[in-house]
Amino acid sequence: MMSTTSRKIAVVTGASSGIGAVYADRLAQRGYDLVLVARREDRLQSLAASLAAAHGVHAEPLVADLATEAGQAKVAQLLATNPAVSVLVNNAGIARLGPVGDSADEDLSAQLALNIQALTRLTRAVLPGFKQRKQGTLINIASVLGLHSLPISAVYSGTKAFVVAFSNGLAQELEGSGVRVQVVLPAATATDLWAPSGVPLEALAPATVMKAEHMVDAALAGLDQGESLTLPSVADARLIENYNVARVALFSAAQTGVPAPRLKA
Repeated sequence: MMSTTSRKIAVVTGASSGIGAVYADRLAQRGYDLVLVARREDRLQSLAASLAAAHGVHAEPLVADLATEAGQAKVAQLLATNPAVSVLVNNAGIARLGPVGDSADEDLSAQLALNIQALTRLTRAVLPGFKQRKQGTLINIASVLGLHSLPISAVYSGTKAFVVAFSNGLAQELEGSGVRVQVVLPAATATDLWAPSGVPLEALAPATVMKAEHMVDAALAGLDQGESLTLPSVADARLIENYNVARVALFSAAQTGVPAPRLKA
């Protein structure tokens, strides 16, 4: 693995295709050397070579299955020990859509392991160095389904709701530290996620599906503008503000030891 570099490193998980590959390209354009994390070595090697040639950066593949203990440990070790790492994009994730009662145990476990456990563990690994250096950027890819569940998305929505809540709390925890946290909530995006999810991309209305390139460019624009929560497809910023205001107001209203009059017998 990279031991020394004159440039800062961006680590992108789920980098072999889709959103992760676009993040890798855009961060390379911004001058970052790259560590590309995914399971598919052939795709990683090809992407690393093309990005290095196109942008003059060093791009290194790191083959790891983040749904496993060994894969998580491998990437966590890099994040904890390489001081050049200054950006972590927690993009790796899977969706298995369908009623909970009809879902296979392995599909439920895989979503929890990758969407929650891996993201949390890698974040924990990189944080001490970020805090010590008083700089660093953490980008967590959630989903608009983290705000709204469908009959077929209870588990997936639950995992992405965790990412939203985790990122919001972490952003507050790190306020003033020099470490930035952004959680990105894409709507339907044209990626490889759909094929194994149980809902093919072709089943979605084309007008509702965003290209991965457009999604990442919008998310990075939100990062540049200082957003900690970015919904790339939402045009009316007031809707986001209203959501945040209502969320805080509801939490505040709950801070009483008196039962709500509406619930008294």
